[in-house]
Amino acid sequence: MLNLIFDGDDTLWENNALFERAIEGFIDHLAHPGLSRAEVRTVLDEIELANVRVHGYGLEVFERSLAECLVKLRADGPSEEDTAALRRLCEPIRTSRGTVELLPGVIETLRALRERHRLALLTKGDPAEQRLKISGSGLAELFDDVQIVREKETEVYRSFVEARGLDPERTWMIGNSPKSDVWPALDAGLGAVLIPHAQTWSLEQRGLPDPTDRFLVVNAIPELLEHF
Repeated sequence: MLNLIFDGDDTLWENNALFERAIEGFIDHLAHPGLSRAEVRTVLDEIELANVRVHGYGLEVFERSLAECLVKLRADGPSEEDTAALRRLCEPIRTSRGTVELLPGVIETLRALRERHRLALLTKGDPAEQRLKISGSGLAELFDDVQIVREKETEVYRSFVEARGLDPERTWMIGNSPKSDVWPALDAGLGAVLIPHAQTWSLEQRGLPDPTDRFLVVNAIPELLEHF
């Protein structure tokens, strides 16, 4: 029996697509006369990274980052129309909290894996928002353990397995983020499985390690049944 630890956002359910739509709408609204869309996104990424380090994750932090980006790139400052536009762009994310769209094959795969392995959920983000997603997913009963953390770093993985008496050699982290799910898990002595998602957040990207018997890449979650 193995210990399989799953990420939540964009591994089990859709998440970043809503934020990407808001960002595209923000760039449209900004209509910067001198910067390309990619250059505006670079500025926003820098602001988001700084805010995440100080304030954590969640919709309010995201909306704050959009507002700060607008202030930085608008010489005349934000107007009431700008404030209303940002609120409108974030509204689909706000109204979706508590409901999630599971990725194809998630329920069937987790149920099959649960018959032969121990499953855990380790997700990061705003605790209140993550609890709503977990509840809305209907998946909580399939996991022996659920934990929400601010960041998924090497020491978090080490603490997670040590606190539960898990053997790192028999424990795997499964997620869509090279930065948060693959590298720190490998550095902590766990195995790692990457399930790429087309809209993984840009701040979660990082080069991948070479394939080994402790690092796998699968195209979709049902393929896990071929390995575990």
